[in-house]
This record gives sequence, structure tokens and C-alpha cells, in this order.
Amino acid sequence: MPSPTLLARFRSLVGGRGAAALCLILFSLELGYSQGPHAATIITFDAPGAGTGAGQGTIALFDDARGAILGYYLDSNNAYHGFLRARDGRFSTIDAPGAGTGALQGTYVQFGTSRQGVIVGYYVDSNCVDHGFLFAPDGRFTTFEAPGAATGAYQGTVAEGMNPEGAISGYYFDASTAVHGFTRAPDGRITTFNVPGAGTAEYQGTVSEGITPSGEIAGYYLDGSNVVHGFLRAPDGGITTFDAPGAGTGTYQGTYTEGLTPGGATTGYYLDASTAAHGFLRAPDGGITTFDIPGGGTGVYQGTIASDLNPSAAVVGYSTDASNVSHGFVRTLDGRVTMFDVPGAGTGAYQGTFGYTIDPAGEIIGVYIDAGGVNHGLLRTP
Repeated sequence: MPSPTLLARFRSLVGGRGAAALCLILFSLELGYSQGPHAATIITFDAPGAGTGAGQGTIALFDDARGAILGYYLDSNNAYHGFLRARDGRFSTIDAPGAGTGALQGTYVQFGTSRQGVIVGYYVDSNCVDHGFLFAPDGRFTTFEAPGAATGAYQGTVAEGMNPEGAISGYYFDASTAVHGFTRAPDGRITTFNVPGAGTAEYQGTVSEGITPSGEIAGYYLDGSNVVHGFLRAPDGGITTFDAPGAGTGTYQGTYTEGLTPGGATTGYYLDASTAAHGFLRAPDGGITTFDIPGGGTGVYQGTIASDLNPSAAVVGYSTDASNVSHGFVRTLDGRVTMFDVPGAGTGAYQGTFGYTIDPAGEIIGVYIDAGGVNHGLLRTP
């Protein structure tokens, strides 16, 4: 799921994984499809202190190896706070020192925890500058800045992901508000990088997202024409770029890489020439399968958003229909699709059910938006 920082700036145009958040490509494998009652169960929850106004509420992002769910919530003043929901349902609030308390300021917990239970994220201070942080189980915060990160409003350092060894991936904004990738080693050393072909103007550049246990990073970059392309960065720094078949070449169209497995498979979505969204699954050998979830719309920003996959290559995401209502889905490697909607999810435009992440056991973390536009966390067990 993309960070709210980028969502609030340019990815708000395309809906995102996130906080938060779009030409049918045919493929040889026949798509199986199922919907309706089955063994899965859905638990919904709200973080204490979450606001109840439109756009406020609880954004659940992922679960860790201990079964805890992490994310953030937007309070009644539209400030953000991180949270950890233990397996028994108890909540802990996470507020980084120095985090602002104004609208869209505060603390954002991001994806991944270390084997020691360290949490990664970033906070937005009272001047709207971003800063990376680590939060240890004993309550200690460690903050960090990427070299070259600027200190103006809507600039700074955004930590996106962390692997079990404690290595971090992310991006930063320079003095021109261009975007650059970075990786932070467990010992604190930071390496910055740019994908060849990435643009250098405002909001162009390299967006580094997930990181595997071996240090491979997935992400996307915006070129000088604001077209989006996927990339993988190997642990030795080598970069492979790719475009999904059918990806558009207009502004903010193209290929958005979202999920990455330890084996090197990736998933995401692409926006076509009509700015409709389609899912893709890229194998470790580079072969790309594109797919569309039944019922998805074909209008601007409608269609299929694939947001994550697990080691079995089961893909989770959401499909936005012709009425701009979203529905969660999980797609197995053999193409079988199961749709799910949370009871209580709204049926108006920009409401519904959103699948964000899926763990090795098939548990799905996500969000539903009710008829009042309020966000609520969800856990779906297979």
C-alpha cells in the first residue's frame, strides 16, 4: 500500500494501495471465479481514538509473525497515529516524538517488522516534513534521515518497508521535491539510489517499496514525462525495469509494482491508455500475466488493483466496479478468484471493501469504508 505522503501528493490521482489508495488483456489460463458463502471469517475492528467522520477511522495494513495487526488511524482532528493490535484484540497507540498534531500530520506505521519485533514507519512534523523512525518493543524510538532529504514542507524521508533482518526500504524528497530511493542496513548505513530513466522534476523519480529478507527491493519510478514503470533492485544494486503489457504511456499511467515475495515474484497493477486499472503477476523469470477481476469497471481509475501477494503467489487486492464501489478479492496462482465484501461496507461511490496484504497462511488485512465514508480495519481468515 502506498504511503499517505505520496497518496496526498500525486498517487491520490490513482487510488493507491493505502491509506488511505482504476482494454482487457487476455491470457491463456481460464479464470476460475467464486463468490458467496465459504469457510472464511471476517473480523472488523476500530482503533481507540479513531475518528468517526468521513475519511477518518482505522487503516489496517499488515500482520506480523506474532499475529499482531499494524496500521494507523486518523483521529477527529485528521491527525494520524500508529497502532498495534495484539492477537487478543488489545490495542497500543504509537506516536513518534516530534510528530505534528495538525491535519495529515502525525505517525504512520509502515510495512514489515524485524525478528526482534521492531516496527518501521515515518512521521510528519508540525512543518509537514517527513522523518523515518524505528520503534523497539521496549518503547524506544530511533529516528533517521536519508542523505539528501530536504527539510521543506512535503519533503523529507519516508520509510516504506522492513525485512526480518531489520533492513529498510524507502524514499526521500530532495529540495526540488523529486523522489529518490534508499535502503538502510540494520547497522544504520543508508544507501541512496535512482533508477536509470527516472525523472528529476517535482514528484518524479524513484519510489522504493517492499524489501525481501535477502535485500531485493520492488518499486516503481516516474520518468520525465510522468509515466510510471516498475523496477526490481537486486541486493548488489543491479536494477531491472519492466512494463506490464498494455500499460499506458500518458501522465501517471503505466506500471505500479506493489508486492514482492522472497522468491522474486511481484504483483501490482497498471493503468492503461484509458486510465483503467488491471492486475499483473510477474514471475521471477520476468514473465508477466495480466488479469482482470470479474465485475470490475472499465472507466477512469476503475478496474483491478492488485496490492500484495504471499509466497504461494496468492494475490490480494480490490476491484472497483462501474459505480466506483470497491470489492475485495484473492486470486490463487492457478487463476481462481474469490470475492469478499464486509458486512457494513458502503455501497456508494468510493466506498466498499479493500484487501491490502496477505500473509503466508492466507490471512488478509485490509479496510472497509462504510456508508458514512469512515474507515474500519478488517482481518479475513481463510
